[in-house]
Amino acid sequence: VCFIPGGLDCSISFVSHVLGKVCVHGRQKEILSVLVPRLTDLTKSDCIWQRICWRLVECVPDRWMEAVVLGFVQRAPGADTLSRLLGNLVVKNKKAQFVVTQKVLLLQYCHTTAVLQNLLGYLSLDSLRRALLIKVLQELLETWGSSSAVKHSPPEQQQYISKAILICLSHLKEPEIESCRQELLTSMMEGVKCHLDSSLPQIRRLGMIVAESISSKINTDGPVLKFQYEEDDEARELKSLLVQTPPFCVVPSLPDEDRNEEADAALPLVLESNKKSHTAAPVVPDEESDAELDSDDDLIPYDMSEDKELKTKAPVYIRDCIEVLTGSEDLDKWEATVKALESLVRKNPAATREVSVELAKILLHLEEKTCIEGFVELRQRAQVAVLTTDPIPVAKYLTSQFYSLNYSLRQRMDILDVLVLAAQELSCPKSHGKTKHSGAQKPCIQLLPGSDSSKDWRRIVDERIKSKTRRFATGQSQVELAAGPNEFNSVAGHFFFPLIQHFDRPLTTFDLLGEDHFVLGRLVHTLAVLMYLAVNTVAVTAMGKALLEFVWALRFHTDSYVRQGLLSCISSVLLGVPAERLLEDMTEELLETQSWLGDVVEKDADGDCRRLALQNLLLMENLKKKLRTVPS
Repeated sequence: VCFIPGGLDCSISFVSHVLGKVCVHGRQKEILSVLVPRLTDLTKSDCIWQRICWRLVECVPDRWMEAVVLGFVQRAPGADTLSRLLGNLVVKNKKAQFVVTQKVLLLQYCHTTAVLQNLLGYLSLDSLRRALLIKVLQELLETWGSSSAVKHSPPEQQQYISKAILICLSHLKEPEIESCRQELLTSMMEGVKCHLDSSLPQIRRLGMIVAESISSKINTDGPVLKFQYEEDDEARELKSLLVQTPPFCVVPSLPDEDRNEEADAALPLVLESNKKSHTAAPVVPDEESDAELDSDDDLIPYDMSEDKELKTKAPVYIRDCIEVLTGSEDLDKWEATVKALESLVRKNPAATREVSVELAKILLHLEEKTCIEGFVELRQRAQVAVLTTDPIPVAKYLTSQFYSLNYSLRQRMDILDVLVLAAQELSCPKSHGKTKHSGAQKPCIQLLPGSDSSKDWRRIVDERIKSKTRRFATGQSQVELAAGPNEFNSVAGHFFFPLIQHFDRPLTTFDLLGEDHFVLGRLVHTLAVLMYLAVNTVAVTAMGKALLEFVWALRFHTDSYVRQGLLSCISSVLLGVPAERLLEDMTEELLETQSWLGDVVEKDADGDCRRLALQNLLLMENLKKKLRTVPS
């Protein structure tokens, strides 16, 4: 920065052109890392340098304005500094206003939280710019409450917009909140509905946090919204944005002499209060107390410290369990039956097969009568035990009930989880005592209610690929899996095909292709896991062909969780169906699928979908290489 001697007037438009051209040609970091700190120091106490700095950025041509403004926003140490450097540029220059209020906030999501705080804090520090802050908040809330934006934008962008909304709310003053209270309430109700309808837990939690924050701002005296969600670092960071950090101040400490005098003065008060507490209850003389006691109180109490609570004995027959679960009013006996049912079913397979469907029906509709720890898990394990004991009739019953009327979404998802866990148990033989040296281990699938099945599936695929990798190093000694028939082989079709038949038939209370897309996502992931578990079974080729047709019908679904499940289905088909059968029986379907996977990699808004699609393309390429190496 140079000085003009003699008080002569000068134009700095040339310097502005140089600054803009240097920034737009990729040297933004080099020039602004020197220029911004220097201008920050010069403008602290000199209003002339402030006007020079304002003129410097105002004279930058519009075609280079974005690079300059972004550079200043990213490198300014705070909103007050940015206000000194840019002045009211966003009010005077339309291009700068578009960059600050539209492009950085709504069209990009790569900037850090500090950049957002700089930008929105800059808008809040001047009365002329506060109108733009209100306008920005309205546009952010409109985007946040758009169902189309929630479905089609990536989670990272939605988190970015949520942060911007919370920072805007932190800068609003009470009169501004009062003027737009009704608009904030309307936006909150529309936005929280869109977010709670999402299948992704991250999106649902973002909606809850933002809705809570808006509610706390517009209802300072009355009741506010309160949701239940996991409090982690991300949630705490979002909530912290709603509160502006006050300037740090040190509370002056007392001198040592004064502190000692105060401590000495406080000590007698403490001793006096302790003395009062000890003397508050008068002591009754022994004679008077004995006179007031009844004669029965002279008896010595019986020692019951070693007594044990009597436990209700659980039924020992399956039919007795059915009677207790359906009609008994004895809650202790009902609780003991629920806890013992799984082991009783596994110990008495013949008796279970006689009443398997009836027992499955009772467990499907069973509700918690008492507060049993782990009731949901106990019921699920009992259902799995019944299904593995008598697979075909029970599987037919459960799959038929999945598409029946008068079931809640929770019950339908329970059916899917039980089918997956039972299929896993049937397909995995028990281990015995022999050990061997091996570097690969058969993957284990676990799908529990509320778990993210898409993450489980990706783990399964990764482990499946690792299991096919030859390793020549000596691994750890582990239990060798027993060689035995795959019990899932003969029943795989009964688990799979009924689930895939009626997905496109809406019912009065159940519409998979409509508002119940979360259950559709769970169904798709369940089919993918069942397909994976059916590897080397007789029905695997027919299952793979049917699954590819199912995927093709739903490939353009708007919900990212459903698309992740569809891509998992493709992975299970490529890994489960023999390569020869794939090329002979499904050539056309594979070519169409390959083209669709390419589009997903290039155009899908969800990062997990893009990664899964790329993984499937690599699996296809490896399949081609494998077939080329096979001698004809």
